[in-house]
Amino acid sequence: MSGEAYEKVKKARSAGRYTGIDFIKGIFNHFFELHGDRRFADDSAIIGGVAYLDTTPVTVIAIEKGHNARERMQRLFGAPNPEGYRKALRLMKQAEKFKRPVICFIDTSGAYCGIGAEERGQGLAIAENLSEMMTLNTPVISVLIGEGGSGGALALAVADRVYMLENAVYSVISPEGCASILWKDSSKASEAADCLKLTAHDALELGVIEDVISEDNMDQPEFFAELRDRLLSEIRTLRADKQLLDHRYERFRAFGRSE
Repeated sequence: MSGEAYEKVKKARSAGRYTGIDFIKGIFNHFFELHGDRRFADDSAIIGGVAYLDTTPVTVIAIEKGHNARERMQRLFGAPNPEGYRKALRLMKQAEKFKRPVICFIDTSGAYCGIGAEERGQGLAIAENLSEMMTLNTPVISVLIGEGGSGGALALAVADRVYMLENAVYSVISPEGCASILWKDSSKASEAADCLKLTAHDALELGVIEDVISEDNMDQPEFFAELRDRLLSEIRTLRADKQLLDHRYERFRAFGRSE
């Protein structure tokens, strides 16, 4: 029904929604944050480090929007610069070296589009993540917890398993941007959202994700406990070997394939 998809977009953007930091605190033990891309700077829009999932050491990476106006300004509203993506890739390669699974939490309207970001190679940083993640020899699980916008989200979603929260969205462009291009009228964002097939259930039907995570008990302690159990089950199943890489490759090759 017209308008339902855009309602999901509004929920994904809502100010009171859990952010990446909330998921890290709710799911993992002893998170130790690591900083910097070893080339330019640290990017506060992406946080990452080492933690324990129950008793299993893992590398955790999350796009963080912040909870209030000050935090959101500091973290560029969850729009990473190239140094953020390079930091994420550095941590992934470190995880591969020490045989740690990688778990990513994604919530961004898209990569930062400022002049400085372009000068420092925003497109190249995203492309390098896509390429390197495809051959990263350690299990990768990504969870879309809010907005999943364009290459800025995909740069952390080349994974063996991808999940979406019920009210998360995943799209090549924002509804407003799509409406501005197609109809020269951003007020038609609701109509564009229906056309983009950006909801979690759309992504599941298209085979882009493995499952939709219900938000019915999101305000209850068991929400994070259930997600922790799901992640534990997955990393115990996935093994770092050639078969893992072959399955990851085939997973993405199957997108858009018709029988």
